[in-house]
Amino acid sequence: MTRTASAFWLNESGNGEVRQVTLPEPGPGEVEVRTLFSGVSRGTETLVFRGGVPENQYAVMRAPFQEGDFPWPVKYGYLNVGVVEHGHLRGRTVFCLYPHQTRYVVPETSVTLVPDAVPAARAVLAGTVETAVNAVWDARPLVGDRIAVVGGGMVGSSIAAVLATFPGARVELVDSDPAREAVARQLGVGFALPGNALDGCDLVFHASATEPGLTTALGLLAPEGRVIELSWYGDRLISVPLGEFFHSRRLTIRSSQVGTVGRPDRSYAERMAVALDLLADDRFDALITGHSAFEDLPDVMPRLADGGIPALCHRIDYGQGHVSE
Repeated sequence: MTRTASAFWLNESGNGEVRQVTLPEPGPGEVEVRTLFSGVSRGTETLVFRGGVPENQYAVMRAPFQEGDFPWPVKYGYLNVGVVEHGHLRGRTVFCLYPHQTRYVVPETSVTLVPDAVPAARAVLAGTVETAVNAVWDARPLVGDRIAVVGGGMVGSSIAAVLATFPGARVELVDSDPAREAVARQLGVGFALPGNALDGCDLVFHASATEPGLTTALGLLAPEGRVIELSWYGDRLISVPLGEFFHSRRLTIRSSQVGTVGRPDRSYAERMAVALDLLADDRFDALITGHSAFEDLPDVMPRLADGGIPALCHRIDYGQGHVSE
């Protein structure tokens, strides 16, 4: 008898639907997970939603358990928390880089145990906090550094949260949206609009995915300062201000991308474990700015994409994760 689960698929720009998908029986070394929550990573997922992935980046942008090919139809996502119902880890709460789906079967090695101190509803942030951990590893800040994070979206705010307790550091979140000040306050870092940001920075993380944001990031640097660029621009061409003071101040722009671990002495699994351990801190709740039922995703995703729902991480709630036979 065929078992099925429900999954969210993107069909074409601006459209999505919940489909029934075949749910295989778990084999040796596999687990079956009933989803409790998933998260919409607004920047990347809405880029996919509008069909903005460049053709030459199709392979790079594939999610670990993606089905279909860019641009559409595609089942895409990577922030999933559920409870194991079949397999060696039965009864344990786990995080997996899996799309929005009520149940799924994956190798046991593809899930990470959520620590008891981390609520399942907060654990959906693990994938983005992992990106933040990797960015900090790439940047290697020093005690007492003056640091700005330009772009108070999900990634930028996660970086600010990770750095909030860094010894002796001055950390300021910079965003053009005054509403982000409340998020910064909850995270325990400073806040400024772009025109009022503190300059003389040793290190700036850029995560706004805008030309003005990158210009702001460069302008905040002290001599020998570095920008860690996390923005994903998709198919857009941007201008970088490499004239004026860029050469005289000996500035650096360095990319950071979660596909490569930022430390040679750490594995992907160890990086994810660090991210989940950090999520024991309830300050991270500030990054979850709304929630909806799984069944409402076809209506919710377009509103997230066009800004109708202002969000950092939008959590999707699954109830009982129904499976049919």
